[in-house]
Formats: sequence, structure tokens, C-alpha cells
Amino acid sequence: MRVFIADYGVDVVDYLKQIVEDLGYIAVGCTDKNAFTEILSREAFDLVILDWTIRTGDNMPLLAWMNRSLPTRPPVIMMAKRSAKRDITEALNAGADDYITKPESRNVIAARINALLRGNAVGGTFDTEVIYGAYKMDRLEQSVTINGQTVILTAKEFELAEMFFKNTDRTLSRNYIMQTIWRTTASLATRTLDMHISRVRAKLALRPENGFRISTVFGYGYRLETAH
Repeated sequence: MRVFIADYGVDVVDYLKQIVEDLGYIAVGCTDKNAFTEILSREAFDLVILDWTIRTGDNMPLLAWMNRSLPTRPPVIMMAKRSAKRDITEALNAGADDYITKPESRNVIAARINALLRGNAVGGTFDTEVIYGAYKMDRLEQSVTINGQTVILTAKEFELAEMFFKNTDRTLSRNYIMQTIWRTTASLATRTLDMHISRVRAKLALRPENGFRISTVFGYGYRLETAH
């Protein structure tokens, strides 16, 4: 799982990254106010930890921007040097999933991170079938039905297809895909990624006439786009 950490303080980001990595998760930190929205727009994350005071280039609070701009907003932990109840209430009403007052102990922060990531992974009911346009995905059989025809995919192909559908119209970096599906970023494995994407594109007939297409973003990654 991947965690995005946004804070103006380098020491805070480094501290939180170490906690996240010690938990066995992937941490991406950012202290550059001009890069916050760019990273969140192009990368998918399972959790975001951000400073209460961070604002976007147009002076909109970052959390408000996430609610408005991201197709699927991940859970958010707000952090700030505040303890007043009204500040906590304001953060939660703005959409934050949890609130931590700085400074806080390593154990408490780790527990909060684990709780949100576990809840996001297992919360709610597990739908054995999900539908994306003309595509019906059967998670138990690892198959996809389109136009009345059922296509059987390998485990990795199914994971890859589901990842793309969940992130429709978002560009996914090669590193993110490799980390999430293959748990590695080794350059030697990139040919495996390209081969699997080619197979998924062909097997699922991801073409405009079926509502979706996979585009290559040169030098960066791939994007499943809705074809209008």
C-alpha cells in the first residue's frame, strides 16, 4: 500500500516516512507546495497524511481540492499543531477521516495509519461482481464478461485490469503499477509489465467502440481512458 505525506517541514515528512516504511508500506513525501496537486493528480494512493495548513496554488485548502478534483479520494489523516475541539471538528467536517495533533508519539501515529489502511482494505461488503460500462468483472472466477462473451484472465492480468478500471482517466506510473501488482520496481521487470498490459488490452478488446482504451504516457506510464 502507498501513503502520500504532505507537510511543509522536511523533518516531519522524514519522521512520518520512517513510520510508514517501518509498517511495511510505501511512503511518498512532499514538501514542495507547487508539487502537491501534481503528484496527487497523477499518482494513486491508499492513504494521505497532510498538514492542516496546506493550500493549493489558487489558495484552496488541499483537502477541499482533493474532494473536488480526484475521481476517488483516499482516506485522509489531517495533522496540525492545534488541539482546540473546533479545529478538529472543522477538519472532520471538511472530509478528513482522522485527525492527529502534532507532536504525537510514533506508536499512536502508526496505530492510526494501520487502522485507516485496514479499514479501507476490508471495510464494507465484498462485491464478487463489479461493472464498469460494458465490462462485468467476476472477482471469484477472475473473469470479465463483455458483449456476452466471458474472458478468463490470469491472476496478474485480472489485478492489472481491475487496477485500471478503478483508476479510470488517471495516469498510473510504471513504478506504481510495478509496486502494487508485482511488489517491485526492478527495471528488468518492466518488459513483464508491458507484456501484461498488451495482453489485457487485447483480451478485453479495450477499444473506443467498447467504451475504454489504454493509452501509453510516454516516459511515465499508462492511462485507461473513457472513450466518448
